[in-house]
Amino acid sequence: MNMMHKHIQIFDTTLRDGEQTPGVSLTADDKLVVARQLDKLGVDIIEAGFPISSKGEKKSVRRIADAGLHAKICGLARVTKQDIDACLDCNVDIVHTFIPTSDIQMQYTIEKSREEVLQLAIGAVEYIKEHGVECLFSAMDATRTDVDYLLRVYQDVEKAGADTINVPDTVGIMFPSAMKELIKKIYDTVKIPIDVHCHNDFGLAVANSLAAVEAGTRQVQVTVNSLGERAGNADLAETVMSLHSIYKVRTNIQTKHLVETSRLVERLSGIRVPPNMPIVGDNAFSHESGIHTHGILIRTDTFEPGVMTPEMVGHRRRIVVGKHAGKHAVKQMLTDAGLKPTDGQLAEIMQRIKDLGDKGKRVTDADLYTIAEVIMGEVAKGEQAIVLEEVSVMTGNKVTPTASIKAVVRGKPKIGAQTGVGPVDAALRAVQTILGKDAKIKLRDFRIEAITGGSDALAEVIIGVEDEKGNIVTARSAREDIVMASVEALVSAINRLMLRKR
Repeated sequence: MNMMHKHIQIFDTTLRDGEQTPGVSLTADDKLVVARQLDKLGVDIIEAGFPISSKGEKKSVRRIADAGLHAKICGLARVTKQDIDACLDCNVDIVHTFIPTSDIQMQYTIEKSREEVLQLAIGAVEYIKEHGVECLFSAMDATRTDVDYLLRVYQDVEKAGADTINVPDTVGIMFPSAMKELIKKIYDTVKIPIDVHCHNDFGLAVANSLAAVEAGTRQVQVTVNSLGERAGNADLAETVMSLHSIYKVRTNIQTKHLVETSRLVERLSGIRVPPNMPIVGDNAFSHESGIHTHGILIRTDTFEPGVMTPEMVGHRRRIVVGKHAGKHAVKQMLTDAGLKPTDGQLAEIMQRIKDLGDKGKRVTDADLYTIAEVIMGEVAKGEQAIVLEEVSVMTGNKVTPTASIKAVVRGKPKIGAQTGVGPVDAALRAVQTILGKDAKIKLRDFRIEAITGGSDALAEVIIGVEDEKGNIVTARSAREDIVMASVEALVSAINRLMLRKR
């Protein structure tokens, strides 16, 4: 018999358990912004916080409850009247009350017997229901609780009027088949909806949540970007997209807002999303390998799950340039940018990219376009007046910057050396010394721009030269070595000027 419900409710606890992430502290304004975004996303229930924990927290929960959102607002409470009253004061729709039920927690955390815990749980649920609000009851550390006792607790709180029961894997020690078995036992014992709250200590929070859905769970607790205590909770995007795309189960989530929600929480929490995070990470729909990109360009489901597209989650597909890149992908990216290299130029562009990749450099789209423009702007080899062969530079705090250049000028080998105020200046002077009678060419413009960040950024050098008749030519080069980029740009500019003169 298939226990799986066709529609699953999403309970988001980013503002409660998510804020318990070590190092995360959200202001009341931040929390309201996140709550509004979660409402836009379509979550069914927002756990806004733990009102008794501080005056600021209580005020923040009240503000969210009074914000007129479509989602139901929930507050957390221990099984005490004081905690529950703090939630009720905030006008929440649901009070989520909890008490530990595992022997280890009852003995060492609250020092209560099984019978005392049972009476406290029943009393709390009855008190919440007397005030006419919904009650969600959690048996904290349920997955380490004696099963017969756990079932008894759930049966008794159901009789006391609880609307939903939550099964928390508080320390994240469950695995999917065991989770499925436990939920099935609970499903066969109680009639009210079951909710699960899984922690990610072994990276199994989403898998355990999905296993619980298979066994009859109707509601799943998640956080944005998997935030939460220790290794966090089940991730919202991963859980929802697995339900929609793999299980073909519905939720109320507007999936096109998943990426923007992730980015917002990343910014406000200060916890970075790893690039390889499923669904919302920068690399989730990025491809570098030649065989992958070739396939993707022909048909996207060759190397992507066809049941989930980047557009579904508010992402975009990216072809990434790197040492594994294939020429089909690079050519497509350049064509999309309006650049149409010849086969020879494409081969040279590919070589530059692979050289950078082999040196451990990350090649960005901006790097690719610059490299392509430089190579496509170079004078064809057969028409070059100067063919550069070797550049060497010596510099230091007690050494006069000196550069030597080896090149073929109009078919004749030439060597030139010069000093300068710095290595770039020396190198540019050395190029001019090997020109002979063409030395009337002078440097008119010199600019360096780092295209990407970092000390090993690809540097783009733009150089303008002028001859004695006032003809001006500009050329550029891009290398991670500024001296080489400068020399290449100068040589390229001189070659263009000579070609024009001819």
